[in-house]
Amino acid sequence: MDTFLLFLLVGILAQAVDGALGMAYGVISTSVLLALGVPPAAASASTHAAEVFTTAASASSHVVHKNIEWRLFVPLAVAGVIGGTLGAYVLTGIDSNIIKPFIVAYLALIGIWILWRAGHDIHPRKLPRWVAAPFGLIGGFLDAIGGGGWGPTVTSSMIGSGQEPRKAIGTVNTAEFFLTVAVSATFVWALVSGHWTEAEGLKDHAAAVAGLVAGGVIAAPFAGLIVKKVPRKVLTYAVGILLVGLAIFQGVNLFLK
Repeated sequence: MDTFLLFLLVGILAQAVDGALGMAYGVISTSVLLALGVPPAAASASTHAAEVFTTAASASSHVVHKNIEWRLFVPLAVAGVIGGTLGAYVLTGIDSNIIKPFIVAYLALIGIWILWRAGHDIHPRKLPRWVAAPFGLIGGFLDAIGGGGWGPTVTSSMIGSGQEPRKAIGTVNTAEFFLTVAVSATFVWALVSGHWTEAEGLKDHAAAVAGLVAGGVIAAPFAGLIVKKVPRKVLTYAVGILLVGLAIFQGVNLFLK
């Protein structure tokens, strides 16, 4: 029960930030799981399993609040599914001891980048429709590999290229539902086919996944409203500091092993 309550709080916090910024649910959830010793593939699988439910609720909220740019939605979602499937397949075939230092570094870089972005004004440029597919492909791959990265990669790229922040966040969050379903399905296929050899401990993390789902679903319906109301710079600094701190903690643990 303690594990469930801990991850319930993590899920609420992560989804609240994600709803405001269009990023961070995956990276926060995965960072906490990795910090508790969960292998990278299991952490990513657990996070994406939870996100199937949270992104569905979040997407519904963004639809209601009309935060979606439908012109960019389809190419973004299709490319994200392709990139996420490839990333999940690669991750399940790699020894966790080899990939974990790279995941920790990746999360640290995301945290540093988020802090940098919080302190700089980005002058937008017009976003061509064709750019959505490359953004989705790269974002989906990084999301599956790192257990989070879709939002930081895609939302930031769209906003930096000229997309209205509210529409960028809503479009990316809604497309993420299809990405998480595809990535979760790939993990299941890897488990059934025997490609994933380190999956036997997944049942040990059931309470954590349940907490992430419950917390995320509680906060997700407010995503569309949060985008309009909460100061984005405050939350941007908060998530950047949290990610860098968790990455340092994980790095120290790796060094001491």
